[in-house]
Amino acid sequence: MIMTQVAVVTGSLKGLGYETAKGLLSQGYKVVIAGRDEERGRVVEKEMKSFGDVSFIPLDVSNPSSIDEFAAKILKNYESIDVLVNNAGIFPDREDIKGSGELSQEMIKAYTTNAVGPMLLIQKILPVMQRQKHGRIVNVSSGMGQLSHMGTASPAYRMSKVALNGVTKYFYATVKDSDVLINSVCPGWVKTDMGGASAPRTIEQGASGILWAATLPKGGPNGGFFRDGKALEF
Repeated sequence: MIMTQVAVVTGSLKGLGYETAKGLLSQGYKVVIAGRDEERGRVVEKEMKSFGDVSFIPLDVSNPSSIDEFAAKILKNYESIDVLVNNAGIFPDREDIKGSGELSQEMIKAYTTNAVGPMLLIQKILPVMQRQKHGRIVNVSSGMGQLSHMGTASPAYRMSKVALNGVTKYFYATVKDSDVLINSVCPGWVKTDMGGASAPRTIEQGASGILWAATLPKGGPNGGFFRDGKALEF
């Protein structure tokens, strides 16, 4: 008997996460959607029922206790976890930061949400994937975090995405000889609440690269950084 695969998508109540969850549902996955807003989560859960088997579990990736509770529910409710998409993230420093105190606070917020949270969640989910000898982990990163093309604006966001790419490489060292594949994906500049209305890419275009990495076949790329399925430099 072939079991339905289970996918977990954080930050999936709108934007890229919503589109990614919808895409996985259309491919037959059971999908767990996650976000901070419980009221919104229940609405989205109801909306997505028309696409497939979906359930909402509250999650604040900036809160370790919330991550613990979320993981406990996942591990209790599902025998397998086949896909984890770490999509939840913040962009706290769109405007210039003048003072060192403000920069310090924005750096802490960005690192906590964009890098530490995903790392803690992977630590909870990865053992399941290792036991079942299969899994796909996607860390939704950004080209703004490329060390090879580093700019000067938005240091908190940039450095947090550098750290998230480091999370990818860190866990790759653990899983590189298995069928657990972990990759960073840059969706590009996308028309979302974070990307803004002037972004050139649609949500569907941005989500396509995430879905590609989430559904890679056995022997697919591992420990890399990609946009639209094409390798990027870290």
